[in-house]
Amino acid sequence: MPTTIRFFGAAAFEIVTSGGFRVIVDPFMDENPVSPVRSADLERVDLVLVTHGAYDHLGDADKIARRDGAPIVCGPEVKEALLSRGMLAEQVLALAWGMVVDFRGLRVRPVESRHTSRVRLADGRWATGFPMGFIVYADEQTRIYHMGDTALFGDLRLIGELYRPNVTLVHVALPDVIKAGDARVVTGELTPYEAALACQWLQTDYAVTCHYLDATCGEVQEFKRLIQGMTADGRPAIQMIALQPGESWGPPSPLPPLPVGEGPGVRGED
Repeated sequence: MPTTIRFFGAAAFEIVTSGGFRVIVDPFMDENPVSPVRSADLERVDLVLVTHGAYDHLGDADKIARRDGAPIVCGPEVKEALLSRGMLAEQVLALAWGMVVDFRGLRVRPVESRHTSRVRLADGRWATGFPMGFIVYADEQTRIYHMGDTALFGDLRLIGELYRPNVTLVHVALPDVIKAGDARVVTGELTPYEAALACQWLQTDYAVTCHYLDATCGEVQEFKRLIQGMTADGRPAIQMIALQPGESWGPPSPLPPLPVGEGPGVRGED
């Protein structure tokens, strides 16, 4: 079966790998105003990935993991919050950037994210830590990069050079109104231009947009205008995929060939 990606709104995705594993990333489901699926309606989940502790990313990770016995991969502050909610320590794997976890042959690599992560514990205290993105090695030809909520930073070029993600789940909008008095946040962590530039630096083949409630929003349309025809190092133009909540998409087979020196799984480790 081919790898498929389903979008639920905000930054929540389900990845079903060619090997049949079902991976949930940032499972903001039950309080998500646009998700047509609730956490209890998901088919059995094998692995849960959480980029950081914000409510719209941590979401329903503990509900899903309890129901299915799925391990959760996250940062240490998210683990502290999950333990304070009664999750078993042996079911939560806290990693640092660059560490690779193997789940029955499926590999996932956390990578750096320029963002913040702060989450409230059950006793009211706050835990802080470092957020992350994830590269999911879905099959021999499909490397999916969920960027989390990172801002633009130069080492995205390095992530592209080292790990060659050919499908990037990239945030291009700000779904919430954030303000204090007369001060109002007017962009997300990546503007559409910065998101397009990040995809070019990553040398990705497909840019799947996220962090919105409606794919017709202005930021998605601006990203589409900017990404059209954009190439890197002579590669084919980056193709944009803008999913509405509930929609699925899968990369075509075969994908463009791996660059010279790349092999299946994790570079230099197979």
